[in-house]
Amino acid sequence: MTDKILVVGGAGYIGSHVARALLQENYGVTVYDNLSTGHRENVLDGAEFIEGDILDEKKISEVMSQGFSAVVHLAAKKAVGESMEKPQIYARNNLIGSINVFNAMLENGVKNVVFSSTSASYGNPQYLPLDETHPISPLSFYGFTKIEIERVMDWYSRLKDFHYIALRYFNAVGYAADGSIRGRELNPQNLVPIVMETITGQREKMEVFGDDYDTPDGTCIRDYIHVEDLARAHVASIQRLAQYPQSEIINLGTNKGTSVLEIIQSIERVTGRKVNYEIGPRRDGDPSVVIASSEKAKALLGWEPQYTNIDEIIKTVWNLEQ
Repeated sequence: MTDKILVVGGAGYIGSHVARALLQENYGVTVYDNLSTGHRENVLDGAEFIEGDILDEKKISEVMSQGFSAVVHLAAKKAVGESMEKPQIYARNNLIGSINVFNAMLENGVKNVVFSSTSASYGNPQYLPLDETHPISPLSFYGFTKIEIERVMDWYSRLKDFHYIALRYFNAVGYAADGSIRGRELNPQNLVPIVMETITGQREKMEVFGDDYDTPDGTCIRDYIHVEDLARAHVASIQRLAQYPQSEIINLGTNKGTSVLEIIQSIERVTGRKVNYEIGPRRDGDPSVVIASSEKAKALLGWEPQYTNIDEIIKTVWNLEQ
């Protein structure tokens, strides 16, 4: 019998790539999504789609009763700036919504969950690369919600037959190389889609937040990981939980940093167009450099990123734009 996986938030940017990777591995896939930021068109043939919200306790429990071997939980509000202005929305959606998902799992005997967490948990790096033992000190309410959810899962795993792998993503970027995921993220807050919107004329210009950081070109350095590599790690996590029901927290990054200006230069190379940008003031809470250690992912999941060249990653975004 094919294992069935419930992908909560599976019509969104990362979720749709995770669902695609699961379908490629011949899992049965059900996508549960409220379509607030996701797209119905991102649910590929072969996956069942149920429109619903994680704040609807009754519905999520009814869906969970269909019998799943694991859940991938990616449904969350994730804009750092917005979380500082509207914490109540983030508390309700991320905290209460996640508890609803986990309670529905317990009610229906679903034991394994792969959770979409974040490198925003770490705050200002005390050392680099960041590993999973680095102190936790989030600089945003968004990062705080993810850590609180990890703590809830930790207690559930101690008290109940409940097992999780929390994947702390670094900067997700790119699209499926085969062009199968076509729905773009709505109101993107991330660098690459903002640069693309500038290059395609959807924005007149963009702002680079500070060029006086302690980095070679003065702009912030981040660890950019291709979304297909992220998706493969979710499949590997499901397989690991099925074999070893032990809870883990695992970073997903490339151990490699790219600056804001290097991203802009890469996009200019790939597209042959100039990016209209200006240097603005720094943003609060932006560390100079954030780079992951992915040694644990390699050791426990047998996972390594396949995309390591930033131009190759950018090409997958530009192909979609064209």
